[in-house]
Amino acid sequence: MSTGAIVAIVVAIIVVAALIIALMAARRRSRLQQRFGPEYDRVVGEHDSKRKAEAELADREKRVQDLEIHPLTPAARASYADRWAAIQERFVDMPTDAVAESQVLVVAVMTERGYPAEDHDQIVADLSVEHANTLDHYRAAEKISTTAGVGTASTEDLRQAMIHYRELFRELLGERADEETGPAGTGSVPDLAADETDESDPAENPELKSQQPESREVGSQEPESEVPAAETRDPLVAGEPVADGQADIPVQRTPRS
Repeated sequence: MSTGAIVAIVVAIIVVAALIIALMAARRRSRLQQRFGPEYDRVVGEHDSKRKAEAELADREKRVQDLEIHPLTPAARASYADRWAAIQERFVDMPTDAVAESQVLVVAVMTERGYPAEDHDQIVADLSVEHANTLDHYRAAEKISTTAGVGTASTEDLRQAMIHYRELFRELLGERADEETGPAGTGSVPDLAADETDESDPAENPELKSQQPESREVGSQEPESEVPAAETRDPLVAGEPVADGQADIPVQRTPRS
């Protein structure tokens, strides 16, 4: 075989090997982008090369695989959902305390599912593997919790923190993957201020309406009391609608004068 032929074969092998390596790298990159979503771009921005960023993300995957993350039992899901509902109710009168309790509850769910929760940066890295799409919610909630700790968060800030914690909390409970989730008490997380209908109002409750006595005959002399709606009910004031389409979290109750 001539020297020229040998050189051509060597060059062809090198080209094929380069193409295979490039194809494998492209597939790996595509897989990491799909899995980590916006977290992929964030990590790439923190490194001086995509190769280093992708190596870090791959290390995160391997670490989480070794952690043996597991789903919650139905009983645990129901228990945590009930605890969230209780915290949600306290938000109206104690918003700062409710946000702090929400933070603790999210960490408790993470721990039970198998995530170590000692180091904040490691928590974020571990969550990014399976919950990359809600990771920004967690970051935003943690940022507001920090300002709340020093007393500089407004009530609206605290309401937004609850919304952000709720997004990750739902995913950790498995609601995003479970379309059969029932009402609170069976493992689902109720929306804050999701039910503001006064069930005692027959106009809003058909069952009660059917139980109401028939109206008086014309000419009855019994006077009807006229009580303004504001005096018969003390509704929670809802905040502005949020972009995720979920029901709003009520802002803090206004004290009566």
